[in-house]
Amino acid sequence: MEKNETFTYKYSAKENEEAESIRRKYLPKEESKLETLKRLDAAVSRPANIFAFVFGSISAIIMGAGMSLIMTEIGEIIGMNAPLVPGIIIGIVGMIMALVNYPIYNSIIKQRRAKYSERILALSESICK
Repeated sequence: MEKNETFTYKYSAKENEEAESIRRKYLPKEESKLETLKRLDAAVSRPANIFAFVFGSISAIIMGAGMSLIMTEIGEIIGMNAPLVPGIIIGIVGMIMALVNYPIYNSIIKQRRAKYSERILALSESICK
């Protein structure tokens, strides 16, 4: 008489769920239509946001440099006899940069929307139906 000695172990539901979540990490990802739509929407606004943050920060630094030339003794320390005029000019340049930041941001957004509008509208219509 032959004995068939095999051992079978079944994992619990919690262990199966954990194993499945690990397995999903290694499967090739398929992007859904909604994920694609979100990615395209982010592609429209991300470059404009990055520009606005960087340009706004630079303009604030320039404006602050002009203010510090006017209000402190830094101009005299670096050898300027009359730091008031250069400080005012540098501060005004920073203010102008800060003022044009929002119109530039809007123009970047308009250009990006025009570039991606067809794809976004077609994809959103296919999702909404």
